[in-house]
Amino acid sequence: MADTQSNAGEGRRTPVHLWIVAVLSLLWNLMGAFDYLATQLKIDSYMSQFSEAQLAHFYGLPSWAVAGWAFGVWAALAGSVGLLLRKKWAMWAFAVSIAGLLVSTIYNFGLSNGIEIMGTGDVVFSVIIWVIAIFLLAYSRAIANRGVLS
Repeated sequence: MADTQSNAGEGRRTPVHLWIVAVLSLLWNLMGAFDYLATQLKIDSYMSQFSEAQLAHFYGLPSWAVAGWAFGVWAALAGSVGLLLRKKWAMWAFAVSIAGLLVSTIYNFGLSNGIEIMGTGDVVFSVIIWVIAIFLLAYSRAIANRGVLS
């Protein structure tokens, strides 16, 4: 088949779309990891783009919201690595990521004034993050069910 390549020593073939999705998800999730680290480490060159109200929001997050954010970011990155390694656990990493994203979303848009502080653009960006996270979970589940992930 034109869209697959053989796995050395295995009878399965890896679809080319797996490599495309895995690499794109890795790049996407590396951006999320950088955002998390730059915020937590308070890197001035990065944080200077935000208003005082936004900085107060980021730096005032309760520890459980920061933990949710951390689980969301790092589990998503692990899921991307799992896709590259063609491992079934990638699906579970993406599931943990969604749980972390849920915690973060509940705080940012339900328990704080995150919508008014961050603005409409960030709400739209949050929706995009949700769409990509759900896609990655569904995609990893589908290819795991097809036997592509081991």
